[in-house]
Amino acid sequence: MKFTIDRAALLRSLNHVQSVVERRNTIPILSNVLLKADDGTLTMSTTDMDLEIHESVAAEIDVAGSTTVPAHTLHDIVRKLPDGEGVVLEMGDGGNVMTVKTGRSNFRLSCLPVADFPEISNADFSTSFAIPAAELRALIDRTKFAMSTEETRYYLNGIYARSR
Repeated sequence: MKFTIDRAALLRSLNHVQSVVERRNTIPILSNVLLKADDGTLTMSTTDMDLEIHESVAAEIDVAGSTTVPAHTLHDIVRKLPDGEGVVLEMGDGGNVMTVKTGRSNFRLSCLPVADFPEISNADFSTSFAIPAAELRALIDRTKFAMSTEETRYYLNGIYARSR
C-alpha cells in the first residue's frame, strides 16, 4: 500500500475518527485506525466496540491496500507536520511497518493485522431517518438528564428513539 494525501485533509479526517479511540485500551487493535486505500479514496475506520466511525477522503493512491496503525500516534505525527505539504504513507515489505514521509520527516509505525480489526456495521438496519443535526442535538439535550451513568445497569445508559 502506498498513497499521497494532503496534510490538512488527512488531519481533518484523523481528528474526527481518533475521537472514539481511548488512549489506554485493554484490546490493542482498538487503539488503531483501519486505513483502506483504493480507487482514489482513503477510508479510515475506528471503533470502541460501542461506536464506529468511518471517514473517507480523496488521496492519490499508488498501490491499493489496507492496514491498521495506532490512531493517536498517527494523529500526533500529522498534526505536527508542516502545513501545505503532501504526506506519503507507505507499507514496508513485511506488511507490519508503515512509513510516514513528508519533506525531511520520516516516521515508522508498527501495524497490526487488518483481520483483527472488529467490524460492527455488518448489520442490516430496517429503519432509517434523516434529521437536521441541530434538531437532533436539541432532542438529545432535552432527554439526556434521564440517562443513567451507573455501570452496573448499562441497559439504562442510552436514549430510546423511535419515529412516528
